[in-house]
Amino acid sequence: MVNNVSQASSSSTPSTTKDDPLALSNQLCFSLYATSLAMTQLYKPLLEPHGLTYPQYLILLILWESDGLMLRDIADRLGQKPGAVTPVVKRMEIDGWVVRHRSLADERQLEICLTKKGKRLRKTAIEINACISQSCHADVKSLMSLKNQLDDLRKELK
Repeated sequence: MVNNVSQASSSSTPSTTKDDPLALSNQLCFSLYATSLAMTQLYKPLLEPHGLTYPQYLILLILWESDGLMLRDIADRLGQKPGAVTPVVKRMEIDGWVVRHRSLADERQLEICLTKKGKRLRKTAIEINACISQSCHADVKSLMSLKNQLDDLRKELK
């Protein structure tokens, strides 16, 4: 029985990986996954001297846009649950990037605010962003087009 299964599966296997719809190299999901990993690794040596992780950097980006957000709003922007973001924000508070305090409007909510240290890093982040853009070896217009396509895809998948 095992021989019949292996013979049947080998006879239906495409002759080249290019023709195989199930080949890993033909999967959009894998291309997105591998690119995400590569992008995260690109940030690592740029963030490490500041004692930051990539998720912490993303939270700083959000707060530089709009300081004083509720934890749940930050989690929503990241597409995460608040419970997943809480330990990251706690670490950021220990490291002096942010402060957490109860909202005056609703004491059940945590408001996250940048410290002076967190605000100062914004200037360095502009340089980090430029390094990342250069590493992509593409012009700004092409990168923005790709970003917009990915944003559209993410919206479709939600």
